[in-house]
Amino acid sequence: MPVIAPMPAARPARIPSQRDGAEEAAAAGTTVDHLTETYRAHYRSLLGLAALLLDDTASCEDVVQEAFIRVHSARKRVRDPEKTLAYLRQTVVNLSRSALRRRILGLKLLSKPMPDMASAEEGAYDQLERDSLIKAMKGLQRRQREVLVLRYFADMTEAQVADALGISLGSVKAYGSRGIAALRVAMETPA
Repeated sequence: MPVIAPMPAARPARIPSQRDGAEEAAAAGTTVDHLTETYRAHYRSLLGLAALLLDDTASCEDVVQEAFIRVHSARKRVRDPEKTLAYLRQTVVNLSRSALRRRILGLKLLSKPMPDMASAEEGAYDQLERDSLIKAMKGLQRRQREVLVLRYFADMTEAQVADALGISLGSVKAYGSRGIAALRVAMETPA
């Protein structure tokens, strides 16, 4: 059977005095006046810091303004008024990094432009031309076809073709020359 622990006794509520509020404000860190003085004294230097990280003035100004807003919101957490400027600098750097990340992500997510596509008419002409080339290639002698395919479609040198087919370099040149001449005649003749 589980043992149930007794509830702890409730503490009496503490009523804050006026003196406690003054001590809390002093210990809480920067005051609005101190932040205003910091703004006047260091706005340009913080803007320069943002400009080193970002590329346009409007973004720099936005980042610095946002940094001051965030420091103002968190001024009770900054216990030492001397550290306000360091806190502001770090906030500017962090906000600049975030802005750059958003930009990079935005660029990655942008739709990529479609490649230039040929019209259906151009595609049909290309297909007809390809078909007529294949038909003309089939009409060549076997060795001529082999030499032309290896030389121009496989992008081999004449020496490589000669080695692959086991024929002399002169034969490769002769078969290639005769094959191209026969292709010209076949392609010019209407089907």
